[in-house]
Amino acid sequence: MMKKTLLGGLMMAIAMLSGVTAMAQNKLVINADQGKTQISRHIYGHFSEHLGRCIYGGIWVGPDSEIENINGYRTDVFEALKALDIPNLRWPGGCFADEYHWTDGIGPRSERPKMINTHWGGVTEDNSFGTHEFFGFVEMLGTEPYITGNVGSGSVEEMSKWVEYINFDGVSPMADLRKKNGREEPWQIKYWGVGNESWGCGGNMTPEYYANEYRRYATFARDYPGAKLYKIAGGANSTDYNWTEVLMQKIPLHMMDAMSLHYYTIPGSWGNKGSSTDFDKEEYLTTLQKAAFMDQLLTNHETRMDKYDPNKRVKLIVDEWGTWYDVEPNTNPGFLYQQNTLRDAFVAAITLNIFNQHADRVHMANLAQTVNVLQALILTEEDKMLLTPTYHVFDLYKPHMDATLLPSYLTSEKVKAGDVEMDALNVSSSLSEDGTVNISIANVDPDMAIDLEVFLHGTEANEVSGRYLTAPALNSHNSFEENDVVSIEAFDDFKWNKEVLNVKVPAKSVIVLRVK
Repeated sequence: MMKKTLLGGLMMAIAMLSGVTAMAQNKLVINADQGKTQISRHIYGHFSEHLGRCIYGGIWVGPDSEIENINGYRTDVFEALKALDIPNLRWPGGCFADEYHWTDGIGPRSERPKMINTHWGGVTEDNSFGTHEFFGFVEMLGTEPYITGNVGSGSVEEMSKWVEYINFDGVSPMADLRKKNGREEPWQIKYWGVGNESWGCGGNMTPEYYANEYRRYATFARDYPGAKLYKIAGGANSTDYNWTEVLMQKIPLHMMDAMSLHYYTIPGSWGNKGSSTDFDKEEYLTTLQKAAFMDQLLTNHETRMDKYDPNKRVKLIVDEWGTWYDVEPNTNPGFLYQQNTLRDAFVAAITLNIFNQHADRVHMANLAQTVNVLQALILTEEDKMLLTPTYHVFDLYKPHMDATLLPSYLTSEKVKAGDVEMDALNVSSSLSEDGTVNISIANVDPDMAIDLEVFLHGTEANEVSGRYLTAPALNSHNSFEENDVVSIEAFDDFKWNKEVLNVKVPAKSVIVLRVK
């Protein structure tokens, strides 16, 4: 394809979007030579809390378990996460983080004190999975750890000593204790959250009070040689824009590198969230519409941040997101165990597309959660394991990690059920370092395939390949009896004439095309 000028490309885009041309209704214009913002790989991060069976039975079974393991870590779960190339993993919470005292989780496992997990099911936490076990897991995975420190029930001294224990390479009480416990070299971690949901389970604080506490805790969460902390303030719950405003006003910008944000997609109400598998078309679209609200949510928080930080030095970390339904029948309500269907795959695809589009401010995001909790990547049952539709979306979207966001312009027909209407198509595009253009397309219409015309400017591409995800029904899901009902397949229903890429996007599908 001949390279188009910027003006020419924009004029064509405007003409298409205004309906001047007689072309099809569904059009995507991508300017492959105009990207400026890198999509941080950390947007594709994950979250592991001491909640239900995420850690125990999910990630960790202990070295004496009959379930196949590597030094206590489940082999099947490790291999699945390794294949996904996850960029980071958040731990130990969540609400659990603000009742977790790290010294309970070090030393010989048989001597560690037990505690009650008051937030999640009232079960006994034996602390057999602690600092050393977590860092052992992330080192095996080759991923970056993201630690959440205890502000709610902890102290400045406790957090300061944990940073020293983890990061200091020298002679000190905490470094000596780490060495006594079998780790000579420091881990030198980077990402550090100062509390979790301080507006709620992390202390029920006001934003003004938390801002002062943050300044105090962050002061003593020290940088050590070779281990400069990336400090993350505990940000807002969903649409609490005032929380963001106050923190941006009250915390000196040089004291925080980022601010968190939590948002869950709940089809119903907090008291009656809805079933993970039993839903009609209107509830399906309601769920996706609520997921798509992430775009407006980010824009509104970013607007507040831009007032005080127009250069976008302080980043947004959406370190809890995903679907939240009523728990599966006959399971512990405090374990938040839910099935994962094709609907969840669309929530993931839409949300990741939105994060890509906001990559100038969003540096990291963490799906809640990795195994057996909420919108999990993986479900386990004793020695069985399955990959969820959400896992497969993250697999499809791997090419976007560290790629350059490309400007794109989409027109899409609508899909409607009852009073709910939304665009049938949702997309994002990026440019990999090797010159490959990556195009992720979700068609959320459950009934109709869509003919999409893709106009690609500013690249001399020669070939196209694709992979996609779909299933027989919206509530299709993988089970321990049938674990490949929803899986990735090759996609080739497109025509490429080096002027336009015509794609037949199947109903209820997520596609990633690679043009190079």
